[in-house]
Amino acid sequence: QVTLVESGGGLVQAGGSLRLSCAASGLTFSRYTMGWFRQAPGKEREIVAAISWSGGAAYYADSVKGRFIGSRDNAKNTVYLQMNSLKPEDTAVYYCAADSDMVISTTPRGYNYWGQGTQVTVSS
Repeated sequence: QVTLVESGGGLVQAGGSLRLSCAASGLTFSRYTMGWFRQAPGKEREIVAAISWSGGAAYYADSVKGRFIGSRDNAKNTVYLQMNSLKPEDTAVYYCAADSDMVISTTPRGYNYWGQGTQVTVSS
């Protein structure tokens, strides 16, 4: 059984930082592209970042480029999202997801497995 568990969300003031983690089990982690998505109330789920299986390639949404950094530790079966210079518009539930395709997908339907999400709230 594949399980993805996010942690690290919380309440932070604008300009602050948070680091999200996602621990994976039940899959060969190093063979999966890992994505971070977010969903704000009343909005569709959108990609934030995706990290290739080796960590050598990454995709970032324009809205987070230069502020967010994705990374992974295949030895720990964990993917991270370092979020800096947070803005109120970053407020959302953040999800990690795993995609068995080695080509990075930027759409939710490209991902096979999902975590339950962690809330990030940025106050102004």
